[in-house]
Amino acid sequence: MKKMLLIDGNSLLHRAFHALPPLRTSKGVHTNAVYGFLNMLFRILQEENPDYVTVAFDKKGPTFRHDEYAAYKATRPKTPDELIGQFDILKEILKALNINFIEADGFEADDILGTISKKGEQEGIFSIIVTGDKDALQLVSSNTNVLLTKKGISEMETYDTEKVKSRYGIRPEAVADMKGLMGDKSDNIPGVPGVGEKTAAKLIQEFKTLDNVLKNTDKLKGKVRENLEKYAEQAEASKYLATIVRDVPLEFNPDDIVYCEPDYDKLINLFRDLEFYSLIDRVKIPANSIDTKEFDTETTQNIEDNNALQKLVKKINSSKNIAVLVDAEKKDLVSYATDGIYISVENKCYFISHKLLKENSSISFLKQILEDTAIYKITHDGKFTRNVLRQLGIDFRCQFDTMLAAYLLESSKPRYDIPILVMEYLGKTMSDIPSFDEKTSYLFELKKIMDEKIKDCLMDKLFYEVEMPFSVVLADMEHAGIKVDFAKLQELSERFGKKLAALTEEIYDLAGTEFNINSPKQLGEILFEKLSLPVIKRTKTGYSTDAEVLEKLRPSHPIIEKILEYRFLMKMKSTYADGLSALVDKKTGRIYTSFNQTVTSTGRISSTEPNLQNIPVKTEEGKHIRGVFTSDGPGHVLLSGDYSQIELRVLAHMSQDPGLIEAFVSGEDIHRRTASEVFGVPPEEVTPLLRDKAKAVNFGIIYGISDYGLAQNLGISNQEAKEYIDAYFARYPGVRDYIRETIRSAKALGYVTTLLNRRRYIPDINSRNYHLRSFAERTAVNTPIQGSAADIIKIAMVKVHDNLRQNNLKAKILLQVHDELILDVPEEELTAVKEILKQHMENAIPLRVPLVVDFKQGYNWEEL
Repeated sequence: MKKMLLIDGNSLLHRAFHALPPLRTSKGVHTNAVYGFLNMLFRILQEENPDYVTVAFDKKGPTFRHDEYAAYKATRPKTPDELIGQFDILKEILKALNINFIEADGFEADDILGTISKKGEQEGIFSIIVTGDKDALQLVSSNTNVLLTKKGISEMETYDTEKVKSRYGIRPEAVADMKGLMGDKSDNIPGVPGVGEKTAAKLIQEFKTLDNVLKNTDKLKGKVRENLEKYAEQAEASKYLATIVRDVPLEFNPDDIVYCEPDYDKLINLFRDLEFYSLIDRVKIPANSIDTKEFDTETTQNIEDNNALQKLVKKINSSKNIAVLVDAEKKDLVSYATDGIYISVENKCYFISHKLLKENSSISFLKQILEDTAIYKITHDGKFTRNVLRQLGIDFRCQFDTMLAAYLLESSKPRYDIPILVMEYLGKTMSDIPSFDEKTSYLFELKKIMDEKIKDCLMDKLFYEVEMPFSVVLADMEHAGIKVDFAKLQELSERFGKKLAALTEEIYDLAGTEFNINSPKQLGEILFEKLSLPVIKRTKTGYSTDAEVLEKLRPSHPIIEKILEYRFLMKMKSTYADGLSALVDKKTGRIYTSFNQTVTSTGRISSTEPNLQNIPVKTEEGKHIRGVFTSDGPGHVLLSGDYSQIELRVLAHMSQDPGLIEAFVSGEDIHRRTASEVFGVPPEEVTPLLRDKAKAVNFGIIYGISDYGLAQNLGISNQEAKEYIDAYFARYPGVRDYIRETIRSAKALGYVTTLLNRRRYIPDINSRNYHLRSFAERTAVNTPIQGSAADIIKIAMVKVHDNLRQNNLKAKILLQVHDELILDVPEEELTAVKEILKQHMENAIPLRVPLVVDFKQGYNWEEL
């Protein structure tokens, strides 16, 4: 018997939307519902292998059920904006899959499925209906099963006649009778008050149909009998609403829904646009598809001796264009294990093995080509490549990095792997586990199309003059590491440990018992049951004891203060004192962090393993942690160059506000000036408190702060916060105009740009959801400012780095922490290096206001 798969499109799309977390493309297109739907669809198609398949959708507008009962589905919440647009996306994909979909005026999807399954039954076709709606169980028969979604998008349960009887004790065709009694809250079908699923099923088991139940109420007792007699007409109307129509006027022929091959080109292009790269592997693409390329690894030539290597060098010198990838991974904190180097030239790939790389003569040949600036080199992750080749004595710099290019074009993506880029930019799929030679072979194609896109977006200067050389700076910073006073770090760990032990005893005394302070469950029981403190918030597993809750409870009991102190010290010990100790290289006494150039959407860099940009500074303990990071030793100091209020200066430049510009040009204290302007007092009468409030307003404006946000920050009323912001804009109208224009432009273009044209897409800028739109507007306001500041710092770092090398100075950049650069400098170079820093940091790019850098020096980070 042939098999027909009938899918309730609305039901599955809604289920997928609510089951999966928000998912959207880098351009801001919401896709989680479509992605979940397709995962379910592909799994069912694989398991069932149907002969026919179709998807039914509800059509917009009222149905015959609304004509019968105006309140039908009236209590359902409005379809979320983020879901509405996904219906059209899904329909486009279904077209590419050559899967027919059907809608009918005045009817719902389950009416269409009921009608088609009946026609299938008449033609001897077995039907499988896929839905999340239990109403569909009335369609179950010897020729029709229902596949009911259970949990999320991963669990489904098959219902045949016996399964329906087993669950409800009734025949499938009596499900509508049962619904007439119990109603359906999701569809706002009233049923009979006081009759739930168990009672309804029991009544139908006994009397078989709703009509018989209503005819035999004299055999029932109590409230059930009273309600059945009182609401008999309502029960009959509810059954009518719950009954699936099986004679929808459709022009239907099974031949129209035969399951066949998709339009692969169209489907792959859609998946690429939607960034559904993982789904491409789920589609069985024929070998002759133009969008696939099966790489032949046998065409790769292994370079096994210096004669072959010399021939390759000659070929490269002739071509002047190569793509390079290294097959390597970190083997410890500071060094790499290298299996070999892949070089692609003139459409052929060559592999130079680790064995050959051990020979000095081979390295000499490689240095000729990999250090030659006349040879155009393409790679993926140039920072990593540079650090690997550095171990071989090769000073590698590439001219094009496909990972950096991908980041500039789409800065919000979580990953920039070559197979993903090949699919996105070239529309091709690679092998399931692509080899290094296959990856290398695609770099030329990627470079060509990405270079064009970068130029189209006017980001070529940013890419070639900032990001590319900046990756060299970061590679050298990673290689340099920073020296650590290990003994001092151990001493801090011991000191924190002793304090924690003492705190533990104090907490036990205050609690009156011993317990696991680190266990939220046990702590909750102590606080809210034993000590009877007021419950602020609950979690799924019990009482919440998060930081917000403890802060609110602080005045309630002295134990809270001790617990907060305990948690702080525990973090200082575990994350910093002990965590950093484990990351100190025993041979060099240094810590080597990773600087991430392709992570943040604003253009700022981040630091991981460990995060050296997040070392605490406001507490004494945090300052002591910074104190373990030292200069390289006697005769060396750490030098800090810190931009003064760079983001506010960028705001003054971009907004062109005369008052803000004048304040910076004249060298005034901007926070004192703002306090004087906003609060209407002479500058000399501005108190520290007023200055702090003005500072909160200044920086709040940069981040698009709301009245509520400022009120929370300052502990004032929303009205008072609004008055502060209004007064600010009255004094600096250019800032208000800049914010309005930035939001207007973002709404029109879908993105914002920095001074150097760095682009960030703002997905929800036109969302109908207020909270999403408000956050998007704040992001649109802040990104050009924060991103421009990031661009300025990068330019300065590139210039400083190059100047130090050109002048053969031993000073080196160690860290970039927000707006601050930290260098290790021999004392005899201090004057020269400080001048280099000042020159390049303060003149990175021309602005309408001066850039100012503050300098500090010391023998460890705490002294800066």
